Amino acid sequence: MCRHLGYLGPAVPVSSLLGGPRGLLTQTWAPADMRGGGTVNADGFGVGWYTGPGEPVRYRRAVPMWTDPSFAALAASVSSGAVLAAARSATVGMPVVETACAPFAEGRWLFSHNGVVRGWPGSVADLAATLPTTDLMTLDAPTDSAVLWALVRNRLRAGAPPGDALAEVVLAVADRAPDSRLNLLLTDGTTLAATTWWHSLSVHTTADHVVLASEPWDDDPRWTPVDDRQLVLADLGPTPRVRVSALGTR
Repeated sequence: MCRHLGYLGPAVPVSSLLGGPRGLLTQTWAPADMRGGGTVNADGFGVGWYTGPGEPVRYRRAVPMWTDPSFAALAASVSSGAVLAAARSATVGMPVVETACAPFAEGRWLFSHNGVVRGWPGSVADLAATLPTTDLMTLDAPTDSAVLWALVRNRLRAGAPPGDALAEVVLAVADRAPDSRLNLLLTDGTTLAATTWWHSLSVHTTADHVVLASEPWDDDPRWTPVDDRQLVLADLGPTPRVRVSALGTR
């Protein structure tokens, strides 16, 4: 299992979203709740952030986050009001390379997958066959997460709302690959969409921000766990709002 988070709110230093007593940085070597899906998240990391109306900036490395002092300095010097970050625990047999690290991106979209597709790759070969050939030839990496992103991206390109795109992919993959872990996270810098499919996600909201994260990064009582098999949609609106619905019921 990997760990990820998405943030919308006032511009803050990127480093402030990764620290904390149990923040994403700590989760790279001491995650609190992996549930048999690995013990550390040391196979790379990535962070994407928005600085304006254009495409987001990405920083990805195939090394543990704690070993990259250049990123630590960068994260402390950059502020953003919309961030998606992830730490990777690679599935056995999948490559540990920079391009396999989330967030994956196209245009203003950033995407992350926390989990594993069971029976990979044969279990979802028919779904992959529905993608344009050029998409398959230009995947970021030969991994389940990259294919999930290609499936989601294909639906976004066709005009599907982000929640629908995630839900359709999760339900289709789960049908073909039971017991998969399909915790997806997507943002365009103004909205967040996420799924829970065999754990885990928590939500933190205040008067001016919303965070979706695999694990709470502190003991603030405003963290609320999301039940399994749910779709979560969040935006700032006039005030931060979070909508949760059962996958397959929308």
